[in-house]
Amino acid sequence: LLPGLVMFFLLVLYSMFKSPKMPIERVRYSSREILAGLTEVAWELPLLVIILGGIYGGIFMASEAAAVTALYVLIVETFIYKDINVSQLPKIMGKSMMLFGGILVILAASMASTNFLVDQEVPVRLFHFIRTYIDSKYTFLLLLNVFLLIVGCMLDIFSALVLVVPLILPIANGYGIDPIHLGIIFLTNLQIGYNTPPVGIDLFMASYRFDRPIVELYRASLPFLALLLLSLAVITYFPWLSLVFIQLWG
Repeated sequence: LLPGLVMFFLLVLYSMFKSPKMPIERVRYSSREILAGLTEVAWELPLLVIILGGIYGGIFMASEAAAVTALYVLIVETFIYKDINVSQLPKIMGKSMMLFGGILVILAASMASTNFLVDQEVPVRLFHFIRTYIDSKYTFLLLLNVFLLIVGCMLDIFSALVLVVPLILPIANGYGIDPIHLGIIFLTNLQIGYNTPPVGIDLFMASYRFDRPIVELYRASLPFLALLLLSLAVITYFPWLSLVFIQLWG
């Protein structure tokens, strides 16, 4: 929660400072238009409450939240919005099964490679090799951030999770880094990597979606990238931001 708020407030403060100077047309909305907009998303708004309430209320685990979300969206899309016909469901489920089968193959290969690496003591050997040249935990965290930013530029989160985490987790444990803190550092780096020139995936998607030159997006993203890197440094070197609520309520 707190790491996300750090990033949120830095970006909001910069936007509040920068936006008045930009020639953007301001549009005022009446209360009736706002109410109409909220009415249109009336079935989407409860989803966040259901997911977070279910997880923190102990009703279901985080891994089960995906199934609950899929069921909720299926019901809303099929029986309320009627964007999906019941007759289309078998075809949609068939495509989903093919995708899920591919994911299972990837997971199986990943688990096999992970078990092989563990059996060959590769993470332990890497830790001893790194420890020979890097004694400081903070220096290791700096190099880890650089490595994960590069990974985030080239891999999606799912691929990075199955390929990189089995290697870095034992090494981080050797430096006394909390696994939860490491997980937040990992996700933060990958999200920033998606927006890092010149190969950030999100930049190319935004260029295609908004029909803007990629170089223009590079320039526009630099201030936000600097703020995100600043927030990453805060998250990395102040671990209590990631652990305070767990320590209080865990």
